[in-house]
Amino acid sequence: MSPQHGAPSSSGGRKRPSAGEVRKQPSSAGGRRRPSADGQGRPSSQEAGERRRPSAPQGRDGGNPGKGRERGTAGQGRERGTAGQDRQRGTAGQDRKRGATGQGGEPGTAGQGGKRGAAGQGGKRGAAGQDRTSRQAANDRSARKQRPDSKNQDRRPPRDDRRAPRGRDTVQDRTAPRNGEAAADRKDLQADCASCFGLCCVALPFSRSADFAVDKPAGQPCSNLQQDFRCGIHAQLRDKGYPGCTVFDCFGAGQKVSQVTFGGTDWRRAPKTARSMFQVFPVMRQLHELLWYVTEALGLAPARPVHKELRKAQAHIDGLTRGSAESITELDVNALRGEVNTLLLKASELTRAQVPGRKKNHRGADLMGAKLSGADLRGASLRGALLVAADLSAADLRDADLIGADLRDADLSGADLTGALFLTQAQLNAARGDAATVLPPVLSRPAHW
Repeated sequence: MSPQHGAPSSSGGRKRPSAGEVRKQPSSAGGRRRPSADGQGRPSSQEAGERRRPSAPQGRDGGNPGKGRERGTAGQGRERGTAGQDRQRGTAGQDRKRGATGQGGEPGTAGQGGKRGAAGQGGKRGAAGQDRTSRQAANDRSARKQRPDSKNQDRRPPRDDRRAPRGRDTVQDRTAPRNGEAAADRKDLQADCASCFGLCCVALPFSRSADFAVDKPAGQPCSNLQQDFRCGIHAQLRDKGYPGCTVFDCFGAGQKVSQVTFGGTDWRRAPKTARSMFQVFPVMRQLHELLWYVTEALGLAPARPVHKELRKAQAHIDGLTRGSAESITELDVNALRGEVNTLLLKASELTRAQVPGRKKNHRGADLMGAKLSGADLRGASLRGALLVAADLSAADLRDADLIGADLRDADLSGADLTGALFLTQAQLNAARGDAATVLPPVLSRPAHW
């Protein structure tokens, strides 16, 4: 209704009803009922006996009726993110900015746009008239709030659009430190090849296979390793038959061994240290991997009940990494892994418990080559699952526990890994994906994607 509807008429200053008012009619039999506040002659929700449309069907996540999978109310649409996030999903239906109608149609928007000051209300009225009018307006506003928004509740999104929005509303997003802080906490747990003595190219063995072009025993330098400890074919590793090298991640163990354990003295200048250095490196890598997981768990607010124990474990492991070469090689890493894994499992369960609905449990499952395209795996346990060559394209993996999952050659194109628990760069490097794959902020999109 335009603002002019509230202006006084030429017949004695009588005021026509504004958008939020219903003019009280005489009770005589000849009095005609005027249109209700919707302006279309239909009875208001109170007059119609509060006829309500049924709420939207329950979503796959087991949320409350009307929410779908982590949706807000019908008037709000599907957890609206930025337009860029919607476009990232790729489909035509997902490119549309969902909820625009709902946003424009939120209760009160029209009334707020039509608010007028006292001067525009048609002159001064007596106290009794003002009180009666204000009560009537309040009743009408209450009726409008209770009346469902047919534009939004009656509209059901297409099948493909009912999947959860991409990269939004995850437990980790709401609880973890800011992206910059999370990255800074794990900076020392990321590989810095410039500070390493090429240990992964010397200490570790590999066999001729689809991952490596030749055989190489442990302790023998790779033929592609240069004098400055850089790889001579780093930019062409996949083309030259060494995709396995692009998958490996030392979690920063290389620079720790080179610069801390051996004080910056490389194995070429001090050949007597080579054997010990090459033995320390694989142990140090496992210690740094545990530190990666523990540091991530400490960033999960729902896991606060185990944070004290996690901090103790973090300090203990960090102390072990700073010991002598002899003390490091004598460690029982398997026993240490068992102790830490108990804490990580608790942290995972506490965090995933915040995800609504029933979560799938595929812990240790053999899902090699499984067809899981578009699967709802939000908050699922995929710990140690065999997912080699599995089709996880467009799957919802938000807040899923992926610790130890084998993702070699798995298709993650368009998958949502926002907030995925204990996911590592090595797992991503071993998988396939594309520009539409949503990743946690501390991890990088592999170059071969």
